[in-house]
Amino acid sequence: MRKVTIAVTQFACTWDLPANLDRAEALVRRAAAGGAQVILLQELFATPYFCITEAPRHLALAEPMAGHPVVARFAALARELGVVLPVSVFERAGEAHFNSLAMVDADGSILGSYRKSHIPQGPGYEEKFYFTPGDTGFRVWDTAFGRVGVGICWDQWFPEAARAMALMGAEMLLYPTAIGSEPPAPGYDSQPHWEMVMRGHAAANILPVAASNRIGLEEQEGREVTFYGTSFIADQTGQVVTQAGRDTEDVRLASFDLDAVRDLRRSWGLFRDRRPELYGALAGFG
Repeated sequence: MRKVTIAVTQFACTWDLPANLDRAEALVRRAAAGGAQVILLQELFATPYFCITEAPRHLALAEPMAGHPVVARFAALARELGVVLPVSVFERAGEAHFNSLAMVDADGSILGSYRKSHIPQGPGYEEKFYFTPGDTGFRVWDTAFGRVGVGICWDQWFPEAARAMALMGAEMLLYPTAIGSEPPAPGYDSQPHWEMVMRGHAAANILPVAASNRIGLEEQEGREVTFYGTSFIADQTGQVVTQAGRDTEDVRLASFDLDAVRDLRRSWGLFRDRRPELYGALAGFG
């Protein structure tokens, strides 16, 4: 038996940037005290979600990955607590800017980074102004508590990304997220759709999936987005085993036997029965 306990967290961010980091650290400590070994914080937790509008001044928030102060702080925290901690940050690389994540292992070592592959663009989510599409490809890391694959927010809508990470040997998929209301359609609620698509990744690939989203109303240049939280963990059949509310700060934990999940995945034969020679349309061919 290889038991792992995964935690998801959620909280509201403000322009008191030190307070955001303190809040994130407090939730990581709370999760670790509850027995969590892999702890997921939300997307770009160090700041408000600055992509609500196109504001060039926010590009100054980016830092190089090497020596990134947020990564350094949370790597030290991971080492202290003995937990695996993916850290979502705004990265500057030369003149390019990326929505990135550093994978920190339980000894505080940085196993590598991933740059968000799929970049959305729409009112309230103007990410193509800020982020270059990622050039790392999908990444999966061997950590102290299992083999972890991570996608970032908009990546979660693409089953190809989840399947690719599963084929690379991921034993769990984690999705740090920032999603909420749609400014052009204030009566539209994407939450059920958002949740269901990731539950489908869990069921189709037979592995746990965890998503951490932010909460709270954020405003930028007269445009508002209310983030709907509902961070959750789904099991290997796609069933939600724990979920936070829409507007409350929270930490949620769930435990899995990775060996039992592996055996179930093998018994179904889903990867055995794939027919990649028929999938050319997925790559834009034929």
